[in-house]
Amino acid sequence: MSLAVVRSRAPAAGRAPDVTVEVHLANGLPSFSIVGLPDLEVRESRERVRAALQNCGFEFPVRRITVNLAPADLPKESGRFDLPIALGILAANGQIPADALAGREFAGELSLTGALRPMRGAFAMACGVARDSQAADRDADSGLRAGITPDSGSAWGVGPVPDTGSASRPPELYLPLASAAEAALVPGVTVFGAPDLPALCAHLAGAPDGRLAPVDAPCLDGLPMPAAPDLADVVGQRGARRALEVAAAGGHHMLMVGPPGAGKSMLAARLPGLLPPMTDDEALSSAALLSASRLGFSPAQWRRRPFRSPHHSSSAAALVGGRNPPQPGEITLAHLGVLFLDELPEFDRHVLEMLREPLEAGRITISRAAQQADFPAACQLIAAMNPCPCGWLGDPSGRCRCTPEVAARYLRKLSGPLLDRIDIQIELPALSPAELAARLSTPGEPSAAVAARVAQARARQLDRQGKTNHMLSGRETDDLCRPTDEGERLLREAGERFGWSARAYYRVLKVARTIADLNGDPLPTAAQIAEAIRYRRALAPP
Repeated sequence: MSLAVVRSRAPAAGRAPDVTVEVHLANGLPSFSIVGLPDLEVRESRERVRAALQNCGFEFPVRRITVNLAPADLPKESGRFDLPIALGILAANGQIPADALAGREFAGELSLTGALRPMRGAFAMACGVARDSQAADRDADSGLRAGITPDSGSAWGVGPVPDTGSASRPPELYLPLASAAEAALVPGVTVFGAPDLPALCAHLAGAPDGRLAPVDAPCLDGLPMPAAPDLADVVGQRGARRALEVAAAGGHHMLMVGPPGAGKSMLAARLPGLLPPMTDDEALSSAALLSASRLGFSPAQWRRRPFRSPHHSSSAAALVGGRNPPQPGEITLAHLGVLFLDELPEFDRHVLEMLREPLEAGRITISRAAQQADFPAACQLIAAMNPCPCGWLGDPSGRCRCTPEVAARYLRKLSGPLLDRIDIQIELPALSPAELAARLSTPGEPSAAVAARVAQARARQLDRQGKTNHMLSGRETDDLCRPTDEGERLLREAGERFGWSARAYYRVLKVARTIADLNGDPLPTAAQIAEAIRYRRALAPP
């Protein structure tokens, strides 16, 4: 047989779409070409595959070799296609049984010795295999319910009608041994890890002493979680600690304004420890994004809320995503976690303006001439900044060296529409010597106690509306966040006095609803509306 077909997957846009690797051996002058929009890494596979096959004792065919990576309009990158290309050559040349490749998917980078090197995106690939398998099962079930009887020309191929009363065999995925453990975390997929090409070929050939065993998913739930920074370490700042609790309970974005050393970065670093643990679906979603990124995924990160803190020199592509083909940015890597932007005005204004839509929608779409990618971006933004370039504006000591014009120009780096999307905006005062001296005698409340209240408040929100208060639409806010009569009057007066936009008005309502959830109240009271108003610090737009 001079043609072999091997299934694999591409890491494009983190979705791990299906890729069919077709290998054809033809007569003619010896050559080795790869088509199907391969990038430089994939084109270099020719030399790695040739050397690996020869060093493992296999025959490299002296024929015209054509490798097609379908679909042709999908960009192919990384060395993960080394293994399926090598297997396709061996199957097309009759050195391994071609039917052993059916119903299985392969990925892995080959060294020149034939060893399989670790690869990124193994978890995302397993998620793609499981997703497509579930979709195929649903299609099969719907066809059977409609009374369709598949034959040899049907979408199911040759064979009897599958029995919907019995579970179908899970799809098989073959990866480098060092990358198989993370992929085994995905349910519904049987993952095999191979140390090298000869071991995998012996398994596919059915050698009695060469069978590979499925990789068991590592037991991570029983592992001790790494010690997270404790809120009790923060000295003073009682008001900011309360605001952080409200932000954690409702998923609200938060901006902290204060002088150097006030504790802004310490507070931000402790927010992930206040958030509820990830659910199974959230953990799978977060792990798949990290796996497909340049960062990679480690099983030690399982169920841990991401905390991303990019430098203020980050470009737009680094923060929100970009490049060609589209790659996720920091706002996507922080999905279901925390995105901390320290020294907010030092970011390029154009970069900050690109955050407006994803902060509102929880998703970001990146369009290029030949491809469009939609990435999740449901992260919680925590930002910190000084009130002026020197950092001491308004300090009682009079240390500020900035003129009013300089301070105003510094604040004008942040646009009104961006600030309008930040629910909680608070000022942090400088710590006094008395507060620092009393840090040992009066320790702050630990994160565990605050996290327990946050979990109760979030449970109330999920029972009531199925999502956090921050994600409520305008109509849902009217229906679910209606305050008492006195609270409604106070809110209306504050809106008229401060000139709030409709967005700001609704965000104050959502914050008040979160405060009521923390207290277990059915409706936001006037006192809770007043607290939410205090969290709406007026950073004047330009």
